[in-house]
Amino acid sequence: MAQKLLDSVRDAIRTRHLSRRTEQAYTYWTKRFVLFHNKRHPSELAEPEIRAFLTHLATEETVSSSTQNQALNALLFLYRNVLNKKLNHLGTIERAKRSKRLPNVFTPDEAFRILTELSGVPQLVAAVLYGSGMRLMECLKLRVQDVDFERRLIVVHEGKGAKDRIAILPERLIPPLRHQVERVRLIHQLDLRDGFGHALLPGALERKAASYSTQPGWQFLFPASKRSMDLETGKIMRFHLDPSTIQRLVKEAIEHAGIRKNASVHTFRHSFATHMLENGCDIRTVQELLGHRDVRTTMIYTHVLSRTRPPVRSPLDVWKEKEERLLEDKRVQTLAERSEKEAG
Repeated sequence: MAQKLLDSVRDAIRTRHLSRRTEQAYTYWTKRFVLFHNKRHPSELAEPEIRAFLTHLATEETVSSSTQNQALNALLFLYRNVLNKKLNHLGTIERAKRSKRLPNVFTPDEAFRILTELSGVPQLVAAVLYGSGMRLMECLKLRVQDVDFERRLIVVHEGKGAKDRIAILPERLIPPLRHQVERVRLIHQLDLRDGFGHALLPGALERKAASYSTQPGWQFLFPASKRSMDLETGKIMRFHLDPSTIQRLVKEAIEHAGIRKNASVHTFRHSFATHMLENGCDIRTVQELLGHRDVRTTMIYTHVLSRTRPPVRSPLDVWKEKEERLLEDKRVQTLAERSEKEAG
């Protein structure tokens, strides 16, 4: 029963062309919900059981607010789109406390120190993240054809919220990215020679235009080092780099660079936004580059910006300067009076 339910969830997600990460998250929370209620089918459960599960996550497991919200979204999707069951008002749910902390950012010097600690393709991925403000998965899912060297831009397809947008292609990354494209071409030729050469296609293209999977432009810009089997189609493919590899290497580079901040690979995105504002870029442009739906989300970086600038001056410091000037004036006057006496 549980497996059939999870298959129904997957079918509903794929019909709506949601991302694989959404599929993984929603099936995970559906399974957790069923197990929490002793393997009872969700059709037998309703609002009280949902409230009990979400409250348990907040009070017993102390999950973050974003994790609790993800679980709620998964259950709403389950009831509305899989079970076709209308939910009434869920009532009071014990909410996990939402953090109001500002995101950490690297200084430009720290960012370059981290990049120096990396090498090869991981260094190039991290440089693209810092230079464009992309999220890690947006970067790893890039195809060769998404990089427009002539117009000096990168097309981000189906970013967060299934939105497309344009990202900056930093000039200093053009030579290494051209080299990476050539490297991908050689890898693809070897795969084709061995009877493979398929790349996973997004959405319905896998059914409607399966031949695209062997075309050079559809290959991942940052391919995995080994081929592997796609569990859905059974095809041997070359996927993109595993995000955990980049996350681990960047974490190690931060430590080796001697940076004592609670930072991760995502900090490059926060740093991009903050440094763009520091360099005079208007907030609406930064909003578009980051792919934020609401400018209020981007506004958080103005608070980060004020934190990284020198603080406003205390009136006590102003008084101290006045005191020093008065003492200096008094010293000069004393010297002048002494000189007059000696001259007399």
